Amino acid sequence: MKPIWFFVGILLSVIGLVITVSGIAGLVSPPDHVKVLGHLHADFWWGLVMTVAGILFLVANKNKTV
Repeated sequence: MKPIWFFVGILLSVIGLVITVSGIAGLVSPPDHVKVLGHLHADFWWGLVMTVAGILFLVANKNKTV
């Protein structure tokens, strides 16, 4: 059986990829109305952070069993 952190890594990776793709779509075609801190592109950066964290969880727990 795999530890829970392996599955947390899968979830973080998948959700992080979805948010990153959404951020890239926002960079390619910016919205009509600009938000106050929209120039920071938080969805892109937090998506990358979540993806990297998920990959770290996957790598750290890929061979462990409970």
